Amino acid sequence: MVQISATVSRHLDDLGTRHQALAAIRDSVERAFEALRACVESGGTIYLCGNGGSAADAEHWAGELVKGFESKRPLTDEERAGLSPDLADRLQRGIRAVPLTGFVSLRTAVANDVAGEMEFAQLAWAFCKPGDVLVGISTSGNSRNVVLAMQAASARGARTMALVGHGGGRMAELADCAVRVPATRTLHVQEQHLPVYHCLSLMLEDHLFGAG
Repeated sequence: MVQISATVSRHLDDLGTRHQALAAIRDSVERAFEALRACVESGGTIYLCGNGGSAADAEHWAGELVKGFESKRPLTDEERAGLSPDLADRLQRGIRAVPLTGFVSLRTAVANDVAGEMEFAQLAWAFCKPGDVLVGISTSGNSRNVVLAMQAASARGARTMALVGHGGGRMAELADCAVRVPATRTLHVQEQHLPVYHCLSLMLEDHLFGAG
C-alpha cells in the first residue's frame, strides 16, 4: 500500500476525532482510499450504486468527486489550451465517478424486460473494465441488485468495494475492499456512511489535486 502523506492522513485523524466510533475502522477506510486512488491514477472510473437512502448517498458521493469539494481544482495549463479563458476559469478538474442510480430509461427497461434486480448488473456489465472500481452502498450488505452488480463488475475485471453496516452481509464477502461501519440500525448506518465517504473524498482531493 502506498504511504499516504501527512496532509491526507489528517482527514483520517479528523474522522476518528469527530466520530469516535469510526476510529475503529481507520484501517479499512485507508484501504478504501488506496483502492480508489489506484483506480483514478490508472485512468479508471468509479461506479456507485445503492437503494433508497444509499442511492442518494451514491449520487451525493459522486457529486463530491466530479467537481471540487473543498478545493476549487483549477485546470492545468495543458488542460486550458483550446478553451476560452472564461470557460477554462470556470471548469474544474474532476474525478471520473458515475452513479448507476441514474440511467432511468435503461433501468426501467431492464426492470420491465428482465428483472428489477438486474438493473445495476446490466450497467456494470456494459461499463466496467479492469482498473475500474464499483462501489456498492447498503445498510444491510444484502441488497440483491447491488450484489449482482458487484458480481458482474468482478467478472469484467473491475475491483469491488462495499460500504455497509457492521454485519457486512453478502456484499462484504464479495468485495475486494469492505468498509463496515460499527452500526446495525439502518438510520445509524446511514448516519455513519456520510462522514466516511466525505473523508474519502477529501483524501482523494488532497492527494490528487493538492490541499486547499
